[in-house]
Amino acid sequence: MFKLIGIAAGYYFLGWWGVLFGFILGAFIDRVRAYGQGAFNPLHNAIRQAVFLETTFILMGRLAKADGRVSEEEIAHAEEFMTKLGMTSDHKKTAITWFKRGADPEYDIEKSYTKFLNYCGHTKNLKEVLLVYLIVMALADGHFHPEEEKLLADMAARLGFGPNAFKHLMDMVLNQSHFAGGKVATAESLDDAYKALGVTKESTDAEIKRAYRKLMSQYHPDKLMGQGVPEDMIKMATEQAKDIQLAYDLIKKTRNL
Repeated sequence: MFKLIGIAAGYYFLGWWGVLFGFILGAFIDRVRAYGQGAFNPLHNAIRQAVFLETTFILMGRLAKADGRVSEEEIAHAEEFMTKLGMTSDHKKTAITWFKRGADPEYDIEKSYTKFLNYCGHTKNLKEVLLVYLIVMALADGHFHPEEEKLLADMAARLGFGPNAFKHLMDMVLNQSHFAGGKVATAESLDDAYKALGVTKESTDAEIKRAYRKLMSQYHPDKLMGQGVPEDMIKMATEQAKDIQLAYDLIKKTRNL
């Protein structure tokens, strides 16, 4: 979009030479908007990726502690989860250390929120992606405990999400999980499909397509890595995108889109 604006403005003010300048400037702005500042600052992006990974597993440890204790099963589950992500052995060891740190009641969790917001808080969508990942992690064992939901709501608030925004995001992620593994059951799943996209049956075809495209764009691997999501954790986004695609396919089939 900004490429076209740049071309038009460049031609208006500088003539044909301005077209080239406007195109380059517009392309730069479009790329920053799409992939974040990390697309042009690899060092800054590497720092954001490290902070994102650290925050994710510290908060995951705190979630595991939500019921008062961290069991051996929960630690084993965390390790299994890291394996499913395809994390390198070095990253896995570090992630386990962060997980245990977050589970330690003596650890000041405020440090993690502050660090994350300082390094990642102004990056497009990164706070939402972190929260989505935490919700998925809480659901990964097949159970969703009230204490986990309460803690997730607190985490959401600290990341800048109000109660309504958190509930909307929770509904979307919970219903996206119903499509995991490709188990789509026509009529029963239709309501879930709408909720998975954050729309309703009353939404227009255009609104549904727009919601679908926005979600698929949000989980695009290049965009996520450009914003600061570590490569190790892109696999989770890919799985979310598959669930969203299945939900959209069901709606599309029903509406003949």
